[in-house]
Amino acid sequence: MSDYPIKSPRKLIEVALPLDAINVAAKEEKAVPRHGHPQTLHYWWARRPLAAARAVIFAQMVNDPGHQQGGGFKYGVNKKDAAIERKRLFKIIEDLVLWENTTNEEVLERARAEIRRSWREVCELNRDHPQAAELFNPDKLPALRDPFAGGGTIPLEAQRLGLEAYASDLNPVAVLINKAMIEIPPKFAGKPPVSLLQSRQGAKKKELDLEREWPGATGLAEDVRYYGAWMREEAQKRIGHLYPPVEITAEMAKERPDLKALVGQKLTVIACLWARTVKSPNPAFSHVDVPLASTFILSCKVGKEVYVNPVIKGDDYQLEIKLGSPTPEAGAGTTAGKRQGFRCLISNTPIGYDHIRAEGMAGRLGQKLMAIVADGPKGRVYLAPTAGMEAIAAATKPTWRPDCEIPKKHRNFQGPVYGMTNLGDIFTNRQLVALTTFNDLVGEARERVLQAALATGMAEDVRGLDAGGAGALAYAQAISTYLACAFSRLASYNNTICYWNMKGGSVGQIFVRQAIPMSWDFIEINPLEKMSGNWTGGIDWVGAVLDELIPGAPGHAMQMDAASPLHKLSNSVFSTDPPYYDNIEYAALSDFFYVWLRRSMKSVFPDLFATLAVPKAEELVASPTRHGGKEQAEAFFLEGMCRAMHRLSDEAHPAFPVSIYYAFKQSDTKSEGTASSGWETFLDAVFRAGFALSGTWPLRTERNSGVKDDTNSLASSIVLVCRKRSAASLTISRREFIRELNGVLPEALDEMTKGSGDERSPVAPVDLSQAIIGPGMAVFSKYAAVLEADGSPMSVRTALQLINRFLAEDDFDADTQFCLHWFEQHGWTESVFGEADVLARSKSTSVDAMKEAGVLQSGSGKVRLLKWAEYPTDWDPRTDTRTPVWEALHQLIRALRQGGESASGALLAALGGKAEAVRQLAYRLYTLCERLGQAEDARAYNELITSWTGIESAASAAPKPTDGQLPGFET
Repeated sequence: MSDYPIKSPRKLIEVALPLDAINVAAKEEKAVPRHGHPQTLHYWWARRPLAAARAVIFAQMVNDPGHQQGGGFKYGVNKKDAAIERKRLFKIIEDLVLWENTTNEEVLERARAEIRRSWREVCELNRDHPQAAELFNPDKLPALRDPFAGGGTIPLEAQRLGLEAYASDLNPVAVLINKAMIEIPPKFAGKPPVSLLQSRQGAKKKELDLEREWPGATGLAEDVRYYGAWMREEAQKRIGHLYPPVEITAEMAKERPDLKALVGQKLTVIACLWARTVKSPNPAFSHVDVPLASTFILSCKVGKEVYVNPVIKGDDYQLEIKLGSPTPEAGAGTTAGKRQGFRCLISNTPIGYDHIRAEGMAGRLGQKLMAIVADGPKGRVYLAPTAGMEAIAAATKPTWRPDCEIPKKHRNFQGPVYGMTNLGDIFTNRQLVALTTFNDLVGEARERVLQAALATGMAEDVRGLDAGGAGALAYAQAISTYLACAFSRLASYNNTICYWNMKGGSVGQIFVRQAIPMSWDFIEINPLEKMSGNWTGGIDWVGAVLDELIPGAPGHAMQMDAASPLHKLSNSVFSTDPPYYDNIEYAALSDFFYVWLRRSMKSVFPDLFATLAVPKAEELVASPTRHGGKEQAEAFFLEGMCRAMHRLSDEAHPAFPVSIYYAFKQSDTKSEGTASSGWETFLDAVFRAGFALSGTWPLRTERNSGVKDDTNSLASSIVLVCRKRSAASLTISRREFIRELNGVLPEALDEMTKGSGDERSPVAPVDLSQAIIGPGMAVFSKYAAVLEADGSPMSVRTALQLINRFLAEDDFDADTQFCLHWFEQHGWTESVFGEADVLARSKSTSVDAMKEAGVLQSGSGKVRLLKWAEYPTDWDPRTDTRTPVWEALHQLIRALRQGGESASGALLAALGGKAEAVRQLAYRLYTLCERLGQAEDARAYNELITSWTGIESAASAAPKPTDGQLPGFET
């Protein structure tokens, strides 16, 4: 790249975004998996919403209309006209992010036209550049690259907006997903399905060539459905006998009036509910296989309640099915209470987790059939287990099983401590036989597709997909790729980690969170019948995705390290969602899919599936268990992320900013010092790579709860907007840095909190601390270094603290800064933990630390501030090791209201140097409450302020504190 200056107008993303519209659309999109949504093609963890990625890419590509001058060029219009034009661009984004417009060509083409128009303007500005032919070809848009492609949201949305997309990832499962979404569909767009000769008997040859009949990837979808149905028919022949129907007998109907009308009928079994078992630790009942049942309830639908009732007979038991309201005992199963393990069904002897782990490691955990779910004429029918059904399951012997070790001593993998050390251990024998049958059929279907493709006249190209082929062989491999995606879905619903949803009568797949947990009871479905997770349902989901895809510009997916150079793609636009410090080890999780995909797809992608398991050594995650300790893990992450960010900086197109997502995790932290280490480490890597920050945008991209309501998940994403820092950047002192912050941040804060006209969304208070990082860190990162008084470079942590201090106006402690912003958003009402965690991290504190400090209550996924009346009356600031100004203020209010000025004066005397900070905080909260119309709260702060002189006098007259009780305190 020459030193010739680039004339690059600011992009819309560097100035303004319609945050409200983007966040609402992103939240709605993530709420429920939709038929046809790309995420349902193949499971991947923590995908960004399509709406957010689409909006970010559009705003990253489109010029902001505001007046810009400098760097040898002028661009844009005056403030009034720019506001009108910006509002028009925002309307495009507002339409673009709606789910119903995902495939709306009119809306998409409006966006593409704006991207092309902005690009032509940039090319015109740079037509005299020495590398204009290479960098500024008005007829060819730059490609977009995502070097951490993961589930493929960003490359897919780039392709949808008319950009050639390049997706790369180290993880082979992620690469396969991206090939299926962006690489394969354009190769075969508009082609009719090759199965027409079989599915449309009597169809004329010319009908097969009508491309207009099969737009986009609908031809691929039709073939996936056809050959998926063929696989189901073949599987029925091979394994149907493993799932025999159950005949309802008169004996079964004796105690079940609901079964009398069904006597003599054979019902299809659609699922079996099992519980793991362990021998009773009671010596008198050591022969008993105790079911480890988390509950005995099968259905809790109102009016359709069903539960398992254990009947004790001497030193044995039987399980029967009861209809009606379940007993409390049925709800508890054989559990002994939270974290207390289980109990023996017969002797009631406690069964601790130590005993269960020891039995598991010795290979002595068993399984007991608890109930059968059958498909009746009027819906689900629950039946007691039969000896015949258990015998069939026990007699089934698999010929192959996965052989891949599960990580040991890891919080996200619980099986190994119970003896389940290999992925093959999390399947029943019958599940393994069923899965290997379908897995084999993927390859057999590929051969059938090849013969059909050749019969329709498709080119006999010997090159497969891996070699860039687009003929009959490549087409057959493409269809098998989608069948393999459907198989992955089947596997995720056919293992012993799946659970039964007693509210909806459905199956919960293995990855209800980003982990492979331990399960005590589990559901085993019949994959051939209509039940959530069955084969036909998976084919339907995959076909629906293909129906909705819009193959446009070419797409490319490749396996490579994000730090590896790709010179042929220099001068690309970059948008990426990199790993999040120590959050999730996706390589180990995706082994679950990899071991099966490798078995069926290695012949198609030999290089992609060359290793026995997913590569892990180079995965960019700060894992202490993998790298020998926390410090080593952080060093590994920082060094690797620096190299990756350097690659982005070196290869990014100079006319465009880079957009980088960072998601905050919602897990608890133990101390304020480590609350934001991941965020700081990430920013450090970005700045070391030579990037300067030009904006940060808080996007609400995640659901606040998991499948079981209280499961924490990622709460918010921050999109960093970066440009390469000038090689001629200077160094400044700490004092100069603070002076510049004081000049920049007031106007930035005013715009964020008030918005700017109708076209700009104000930033939510809970997100303000993240958004203010943009203009603050823009100042910090544009310099080569900010030097402390001793000449050492200022750390990212210190810079963040200085920026956040501006929001607090006074030099309050981190806990108080949190409480101020939380109170402004929520007052005394409770809200979700995720919001609190995001805000706490930005203040370099943590929810747990503030709970210990006594300023808030946290539990069950909810957080709220404590009112002054809830503070303890025996509080002594002299012995309190953590006293936020917030706590001191509300203790003073409590003392004033309960004991008058003398009591509050005694407290003030003990508080020492916090007096002025407490008074300033009271003023601020009084003003805030007045503005919010909270009269009662405003009165409390006003009373303290008006009594301040008297309280100070009482403090001066208070006896010198001793080791005893403070005057005015209750005991």
